[in-house]
Amino acid sequence: MACESKISAWSTRLWLAVTIVLASLVQLTTQRDPIKDFCRRFGHQTAVVDDKLYIDGGLINWNPLKQDRTNYTNSWLLYQDLNVVPEGMPQIYANLSKNASIPSVHGGTLWADELNGRLYLFGGEYEDGQPPATYNLYSYDTWYNEWHSFGQPDITGLYSVSYGAGVSVSERGEGYYYGGYISNATTAGWGGDYTPTTGIIRYTYDDNSWSNSTGPPDEIPRAEGVMVYIPAGDGGMLVYFGGIQDPYRNGTFMAQPMEQIFVFDTVSSKWYSQNATGTVPEYRRRFCAGAIWAEDRSSYNIYLYGGLGFGDEFAGFDDVYILSLPSFTWIKYYPLDREGTGDYPHHSLSCNVVSDSQMLIIGGSFPTADICDSETVWGTHNLDLGKQLAPPAIWAAYDNEMTDYQVPEDIYTVIGGDGGGGATVTAPVSGFEANDLNVLLTRTATAPDRSITEGRVDPRPTPGDEEPTTAPTDEAEGGGGGADLGTGAIAGIAVGGAVALALVAAGIFFLLRRRNKKGKGEKHASPAELPVQQHGGFDAPVSPYAQTSYAGTGSPTLLQSPQGPDGGGGYEYSQGGRNFSWTSTPTGSPPVQPASSTSPHPMGGWNQPHLQQEPAELDNHNANPVGHYPEMAAHESPGDGMKG
Repeated sequence: MACESKISAWSTRLWLAVTIVLASLVQLTTQRDPIKDFCRRFGHQTAVVDDKLYIDGGLINWNPLKQDRTNYTNSWLLYQDLNVVPEGMPQIYANLSKNASIPSVHGGTLWADELNGRLYLFGGEYEDGQPPATYNLYSYDTWYNEWHSFGQPDITGLYSVSYGAGVSVSERGEGYYYGGYISNATTAGWGGDYTPTTGIIRYTYDDNSWSNSTGPPDEIPRAEGVMVYIPAGDGGMLVYFGGIQDPYRNGTFMAQPMEQIFVFDTVSSKWYSQNATGTVPEYRRRFCAGAIWAEDRSSYNIYLYGGLGFGDEFAGFDDVYILSLPSFTWIKYYPLDREGTGDYPHHSLSCNVVSDSQMLIIGGSFPTADICDSETVWGTHNLDLGKQLAPPAIWAAYDNEMTDYQVPEDIYTVIGGDGGGGATVTAPVSGFEANDLNVLLTRTATAPDRSITEGRVDPRPTPGDEEPTTAPTDEAEGGGGGADLGTGAIAGIAVGGAVALALVAAGIFFLLRRRNKKGKGEKHASPAELPVQQHGGFDAPVSPYAQTSYAGTGSPTLLQSPQGPDGGGGYEYSQGGRNFSWTSTPTGSPPVQPASSTSPHPMGGWNQPHLQQEPAELDNHNANPVGHYPEMAAHESPGDGMKG
């Protein structure tokens, strides 16, 4: 009897454990939906491949915002199909492969290899503030919906960084990253403050190789600026501006002057500096930008949007400026009906030029507003780069049939020419600081011939084909030797283990219970086994959602405080003249704070300009960030007064 009693007690406890496991799995089906429950996103990475705009990582706030102001990690890889535009903006989907073995970071970059259909995830701050002991480069295969690890970089002295300036040059098969912070949230064992860096990293897709070169000749560490590619020079050039600098290398950060423009020649790896004039934007960081050019390449026009400010403009900006090269002229594009910025400043957002005509702006953190960011279109906003849509407007619904760029009047009235180009102002007002730069900007870049990586098969149908090419074998795919981390290899690692445990436990329980009943002479039939399908879609893709319907078992994770061992972190903010500065304080990455009205208003001397301590929103404002973005339900292209 004692033995039977122990068996019965043990089996009861085991069954309770099984019940808890199964209840947990059921609870997962009620977790937040990244599409239906979206409110805001910021600090994410984006890239475009095959007419799909991919959105990875970053931080997210759920709807309703007033019930939960926590900044969560976005653990999904989503995409917007640029050819599917049901409500005025590209449709978003969340049915791609990604689970916990793939890092979800904010402040990193996605490099796009359009030829091979790959994305490469570099840099960023880890969701729990605890980066892995060894950094690995991960790649997402857009053709086969799989992740691969390309291992550790093959050079020494390369650190993972965050909130630097990343850019893809798919024509050359290269990704670049300039500046950014090293911190406890990016690099295991760092043990120091947020430290901006000086180098520029180059990653070559075709041979999985790295190089780490010096930045501009002044060797000043920088972060939080933007870098874009233009097809000028012999092989293309990179243009950098904005952000912060640490000129004394002592943690006293200052605004990087917006009139100081750096240009990097990708062929010679040489840097140039040039002073810009015109209507120069206020100092800013955490903004985004995209580049487009006239058909005749007589002007390269870089559109800047938003950003976080300094001093009295700390809350940030809701405006658009254009930097036109080779005249190096700043032109204000929005708003034109007033001095200063728009009504809804925000930062930590992304810009992607698409269809050679428009720029999709995704997300952002709104320090002075407390409602969601155009949740019906998932925080997506469209800038008409040439004011070509009817009626002419800056902010408009996305038009996937508009595929060419016309220089807008706002630009050609300053630099000459017309919508097709023909710029007559082709040099800075005070001349070029380096004659080589003048010469390079008159040339049109050419790119080396590239072919699809050996052993890789493009599954997309070619014109006239009815069926795509058969997918490669595991041995053939990987594009450079990356280890397969796709759905077949990693699907349901955590959940599968839990389910297996539950099934084993259930089996043991019923076995013991059957034996116990047999010992008592009972003649009941043995219980049926629990069918696998009752536990959820474990054979479904790893991603927790297919479009907006739950189809898996993952859930976003609360971003934990990434403090260092000393629990320190943060910055002491001080204002002095126009060059505002702040000094880093004790060791440790700053913790995340929720979007709460208890956080001080930035105008009131809030002493942490770094993202992770800044609130996602403040409670004492009723501003509507969708106000001057297009309201998609009406299927209209609003005028400039419709943006927010």
